[in-house]
Amino acid sequence: MIFNNDTTFYKKDFSKEAELIKRIRDSLFSGKKLNISNLELPDYDPKLSLTYITLFQKGTDLIRYGSKRNDFESVLNRDIEKLRENKNFKNFDILNSEKCRIMIEYVTKETPVDINELQTRTFNRTRFEPGVTGIFLRTKDQSYYYMPTDSFIYSHNGINSSLSHLVKKTPIAKMTDKIPERIKILRNSEEYKCSLVESHAFISYKDDVIPLYRGNILYDDFNYDTLLYQFIKSSDWLVNFMHEDGRFLYYYDAAQDNYIDHEHPTRREPNLYYNILRHSGGTITLLKAYTQTKDKKYLEAAKKSIDYTVSNTRQQNENTCYVFYNKKAKLGGTGLALTAMMQYRIITADKSYDDYIKGYARHLISRIYNGEFLGYYIHPGYHDGQPLINMTDKERKETFSFYYPGEALLGLGLFANHFEDDKQLVQEVCQKCEIAMDWIVNERPKIYKDLFTALPSDAWLMQAIQEWVNNEKFIKDDYLNFVYQDANTMVEKMYTNNNNPYLDYEGGYYYQYGDHFYPDGARSEGLISAYYLAKKMGHTTLAEKFLEACKKAAKSQFYLFNCEQNSYAHKNPDKSKYTFRFKMTRQWIRVDSIQHVACFFARLYEAEH
Repeated sequence: MIFNNDTTFYKKDFSKEAELIKRIRDSLFSGKKLNISNLELPDYDPKLSLTYITLFQKGTDLIRYGSKRNDFESVLNRDIEKLRENKNFKNFDILNSEKCRIMIEYVTKETPVDINELQTRTFNRTRFEPGVTGIFLRTKDQSYYYMPTDSFIYSHNGINSSLSHLVKKTPIAKMTDKIPERIKILRNSEEYKCSLVESHAFISYKDDVIPLYRGNILYDDFNYDTLLYQFIKSSDWLVNFMHEDGRFLYYYDAAQDNYIDHEHPTRREPNLYYNILRHSGGTITLLKAYTQTKDKKYLEAAKKSIDYTVSNTRQQNENTCYVFYNKKAKLGGTGLALTAMMQYRIITADKSYDDYIKGYARHLISRIYNGEFLGYYIHPGYHDGQPLINMTDKERKETFSFYYPGEALLGLGLFANHFEDDKQLVQEVCQKCEIAMDWIVNERPKIYKDLFTALPSDAWLMQAIQEWVNNEKFIKDDYLNFVYQDANTMVEKMYTNNNNPYLDYEGGYYYQYGDHFYPDGARSEGLISAYYLAKKMGHTTLAEKFLEACKKAAKSQFYLFNCEQNSYAHKNPDKSKYTFRFKMTRQWIRVDSIQHVACFFARLYEAEH
């Protein structure tokens, strides 16, 4: 398949489209017929003339209408007429371009496919690509459209969620209220013919217009100013939406304007789910923001969040403690708490948390068993919720964590390299962490090989090794090679501009070539650590390779950022603005979706500033 990532359409002058939207706005307000003389669009094809106009406004559900006619002016007038008849039309402040945003989307390509051949695995004519392709169903008497931008607008990320939305419009919806059954009926029906459709879409922004790709704005290239802007703005969001008790706003669904975590849908207010590991990730982000700006608001908020961690700390014995949350004591929970506290101590020289720092360090090294870090100290599913001592091999494997050891080693590395007030404890930490590092690098791949994926994911360990090599005793080829090998694999499994058909894929990761791309800040934190490690060790060529890959990865993550221009579909953009989404078309925001990207951006910015 020949790929052509042509951006010509998005670089053209959109003054004609801006004038068209202005006239549509006036016609919507006045009810007078629209005249589009001299505003015909050259890529508008009457044979594919389905055109939607959609109105968006904060606090109001969108309204839209789509129709087909023999010419562009007729179809727009039909859409305007039907929008004005909508019972919710009165809720829109049509003439206020600061409030009411108008989107036009029209079909530019239609490809007939068998509905059962729709797939997201390979780049060919049957591929459904969320946000780029839509779905057209037709019967002898009726047509139903799921437009390409619908994935972005309605927060969908796959075929089934898109078909589920589409099938609601058909008579199948009356046959059963069970979504899987509806889709099965659709797939087995000979009545419905299917096509994939592509479109062009543009939306008003104040008195201007923005061309949309995947429902989103496009970025020309990697840019350090954009990098810094998104990092600072997302850090501000963490501060602005922080709770009084020091917790962060953990989760926000911008499409639904609620705080219900998709992984814990039964947890509702006032008992919403919260995660103490990701809490410490938020703390770490604020400390990065303070380091970059020296603005004390970030430091004050970071201290407030650390105090919340302290309030969820339990004593293991007189001088040993751990973080306890959601009835669990996770190795990673204490590891990231130690990481955050040590970074705070390094920045401020404040020793007021030293008892907790030493207590966390003692707890973490107490959880090393024959070189292996044990994932949990308390788990409600084992030992009646009592401390996990004398565990069986089966219990150790069942409670094994792939990520927690790296988080623990990062906190312990910071402790060993920067805590000078208890040299005996530092020495013990170094001795035990060397044993643990040897095990995790050399033995874990043998014992837990089934947990390793084609795309490496242990970025916390990569960061930990970068920290530990500040101690010469930890400069070992095994450790360095672990980081370099994982980083090289990440680069190999990163889409380039000429091996995919989409304009925003470059710099995104994949497990298997053809996967929907992963613009992944968490993995990229490991990649930037590989850059710093290679640079420190004098491996200049390798460092340059990793740095260039980081820039590509960062550009792919620019598209996750919610800004004023692309938050048009959010019910309350004041809450979602300046955050990073989970996925390109998923409108879910979680504190770690912000933390990983923001921290990666901060460290990449520091690489050349």
